[in-house]
Amino acid sequence: MTMSLKKAMIFAAGRGERMRPLTDTCPKPLLEVGGKPLIVWQIERLARAGFQTIVINHAWLGQRIEAALGDGSRWGVQLRYSAEHEALETAGGIVQALPLLEDEGTSEVFVAVSGDVYADFDYATLNTCAEALKASTEPAMHLVMVPNPAFHPNGDFGLVDGTLSLDAQPRFTFGNIGLYDTRMFRDLPRGTRRALTPYYRETIASGLASGELYEGLWENVGTPAQLQALDRRLNER
Repeated sequence: MTMSLKKAMIFAAGRGERMRPLTDTCPKPLLEVGGKPLIVWQIERLARAGFQTIVINHAWLGQRIEAALGDGSRWGVQLRYSAEHEALETAGGIVQALPLLEDEGTSEVFVAVSGDVYADFDYATLNTCAEALKASTEPAMHLVMVPNPAFHPNGDFGLVDGTLSLDAQPRFTFGNIGLYDTRMFRDLPRGTRRALTPYYRETIASGLASGELYEGLWENVGTPAQLQALDRRLNER
């Protein structure tokens, strides 16, 4: 099957407050686990799944990210950078990056993932969902959910038969890996700070959000202790 998904975005603009003092001099996505930066694990997985263009937004120490990763040619992808003067949060970051995600203004279904997540997730498995999103008359989304981690025991959304719900059980935690349609963000003015949470809630309430449960290795690396634990785990493999 040909890869219909070609574009991805990695959110890398956060300051990583809970990671200080490590992030005082190094942007969080460049922190290393298992011998390579968190963000490089993601770029490699996206490249392996057939992605061609990866947009990376950055704010804090952003030039360090560009200097470390370059144009992406060593992974066989094109890296495009969306520099933010100050972090615009996730939805604001997408709007700022729309010209890099869309070619000549054509709407695009793309994958977005947080730069501080580690996951053994195979992005190629999202192709079928991407086709469904492209065929949808209204902009929809697909979120990858994970079993609730200890730090988030109540989860975010319900998941029943592949559809996300605001109130159904069982509830799972959003794994910060999602499929989105650029049409969803066209009304937000560029330069606006806006989180994605209202978009999730609205799309789920409208019945336009599908989801899946991923039970493989997934880590939202928030603290130095989590970073060390993941580093040990990857080095033992």
